[in-house]
Amino acid sequence: MSTPLSNVSKSPKIVGIAADHGGFELKQQLVLLLREAGHHVVDFGDHSLQPDDDYPDFVIPLARAVAAGKMNRGIAVCGSGVGACVAANKVAGVRACLIHEGFSAHQGVEDDDLNVICLGGQVVGLAEAWELVKLFLASSFSGEERHRRRLAKVAALELSQAKELP
Repeated sequence: MSTPLSNVSKSPKIVGIAADHGGFELKQQLVLLLREAGHHVVDFGDHSLQPDDDYPDFVIPLARAVAAGKMNRGIAVCGSGVGACVAANKVAGVRACLIHEGFSAHQGVEDDDLNVICLGGQVVGLAEAWELVKLFLASSFSGEERHRRRLAKVAALELSQAKELP
């Protein structure tokens, strides 16, 4: 069951956003809509359209800020959204997912405590992206025991891998 947009919370959040050339136009439009909706937006770049830029240069600083609690949520955009999702998930404490439909936009937050939404700037249009972002930002983690248990297993994996690194 999807969350009706009429029930979407309008509480302002600190939202980080990042995109490479493939998501630059969509990012620029989302920044305007987010600010118009009352959110404080931190733009991690790219700040101009650069065909040779690389999504990790923008997505990783965004992901680190989200993991550190400096942002309530993050939005990462590249051409398909796939690369941005891969990069964001390399940062411990980030739970990023490529989202192209409404159910996952809210369910990912409610069940999996999703904190970064990844979008494909060449895949979804502005209207759909904005609806997905609104659902993502309006949703809250349920805190149910089964979801906390699953997330604890993911966090334990992150810790064990960090200890294995040279």
